[in-house]
Amino acid sequence: MSSRPAVSRRTLILLAAWLMVAPLSLAPVPAAAQAAETRPLRIAIAGLVHGHVRGHMNAMVKRTDIELVGVYDADAGLREKFAATHAIDAAKLFADLDRLITTTKPEALVVYTDTFDHLKVIEIAARHGVHVMVEKPLAVSTAHAKAIAEAARRGRIQVLVNYETTWYRSHRAVWRLMHQEKTGGRIRKIVAMDGHFGPKEIGTQPEFFAWLSDPVRNGAGALYDFGCYGANIATWLLDNARPLRVTAVTQTHKPAIYAKVDDEATIVIEYDGAQAIVQASWNWPDHRKDLEVYTESAAAWATGGGAVRTKLRGKPMADVPAEDWPVDEQNALNYLTAVVRGRLVPSGPTSLENNLIVSEILDAARESARTGKAVVFPAP
Repeated sequence: MSSRPAVSRRTLILLAAWLMVAPLSLAPVPAAAQAAETRPLRIAIAGLVHGHVRGHMNAMVKRTDIELVGVYDADAGLREKFAATHAIDAAKLFADLDRLITTTKPEALVVYTDTFDHLKVIEIAARHGVHVMVEKPLAVSTAHAKAIAEAARRGRIQVLVNYETTWYRSHRAVWRLMHQEKTGGRIRKIVAMDGHFGPKEIGTQPEFFAWLSDPVRNGAGALYDFGCYGANIATWLLDNARPLRVTAVTQTHKPAIYAKVDDEATIVIEYDGAQAIVQASWNWPDHRKDLEVYTESAAAWATGGGAVRTKLRGKPMADVPAEDWPVDEQNALNYLTAVVRGRLVPSGPTSLENNLIVSEILDAARESARTGKAVVFPAP
């Protein structure tokens, strides 16, 4: 009889399992991978005519995980003004985007051109293999959107679209209610109300107003500027379902200011079993980004970024906690970093897949408003 203590079968199994994984768990992480994960993300700004660049620049300068390596705009006056405001060295300013990329080697571009120029910038970025995040919407037309997708495919780059509403805690709560808790059953109606009292009226910069009020560079007026939000959210909540038909009505209530574009738009998007109503306006009494979602027996109202209220059939109104998104999804720069570093695969409101559908919706809405007829959505 052996004098060694008996070893249980369970112990042997655990020991064998440890030996199988030990070489993996004890192996050091390659130094290059560690450096790529910890070094600041190298970002360049492409374009200065979109007013959101100022807010995002203010956010960037407070971060140690983001390095601004260059700024491009064709307008020397805009470059110099931006550099003076944000204390940017003249060596980081470029009048040519190709030269910026080859000189500074950014990992990603954040794009603040007019919407029409998104295609041109993305094609340049794709040639160099540089990832891109543009401000909403993706494109001025379905044709541009498809060309962007093809450029991204050829260049093997990610193209992301930034919407303010993507990062709202209230929208995370609505998503949880509808997709995880299945509150009230199937979604039947989505109503999105977005806009303000007008780009001119809120004091947008001259270079920003110039293209927002241009139907070629913006795609339309309020229809594109704020209609994209509702189309984006509906596409997200309905799991990238393609609509059946799109109907839109546009008006211009302030022709003295917006002579070439609409300032009021309503889009009705019909789906199999559901409907989305998008109210986009430059005539709201104040800034507005509100969302209503109705299921078979419940409703959820998201007011701005943090407040959510629900009503279930037969039960009183209730406030719902609006929890934070995970850290990598809390804001545009976090998300971009996580995608470039490989921690996230783009999905949801920011993804190219979603925004290709959004581009089709906006294109159909513009055509419907022009003709006064519903537009049947094309098969994929």
